[in-house]
Amino acid sequence: MTEQMKSNGITRQEWMGLLARAPEDAMMPLWDRVAYHPSFKWLRRPEIGGVMVRGRAGAIGAPFNLGEMTVTRCSLALEDGTVGHGYVQGRSKSKAEAAALIDALMQTEAADRLTELVITPLKTQMQDTRKARAAKAAATKVEFFTLVRGED
Repeated sequence: MTEQMKSNGITRQEWMGLLARAPEDAMMPLWDRVAYHPSFKWLRRPEIGGVMVRGRAGAIGAPFNLGEMTVTRCSLALEDGTVGHGYVQGRSKSKAEAAALIDALMQTEAADRLTELVITPLKTQMQDTRKARAAKAAATKVEFFTLVRGED
C-alpha cells in the first residue's frame, strides 16, 4: 500500500494525521468499541521523545523554530505482515499503540468497519470541536469602523 492509497475515501496521510492530533479521551473510547484487537509483534515499542515544531509568519514567511513538542511513536506488524505506525502528540503509549493498530488495520479488509467505528466519528468530533472553538472566538470579535467627517 502506498501513502496515497485511499480507504473509504480517506487517505493514509489523513487518517494518520487524524489519529496523531486526536485527544486521547476522544480516540480511546472509540477504539475500545472495536471488538477485534488483533495480535501483533512489535517492530518498535512505544517510545517518548520530542520534536521541534517549526512555523512561518503568515504561512509564507521564513521558517522559524516555534518550540518543542512531546510525541510518542511505535511500529508494529500484524500476523499477516501488515505494518502500522503510530505517532501521537503527548506521552500516551497506549494511544500510540492504538494508532499503530488502527493504521495497520486500515490497510486490510477491516478498513470499512474501522472507518465506521473510529475514523468517521473521530473526524466528526474534531470538526465539531473546531467549529465550537471558532464560534467562541467569533463571539469576541470586535468590528471597528470609522466615520469620516469632512466636506461633501
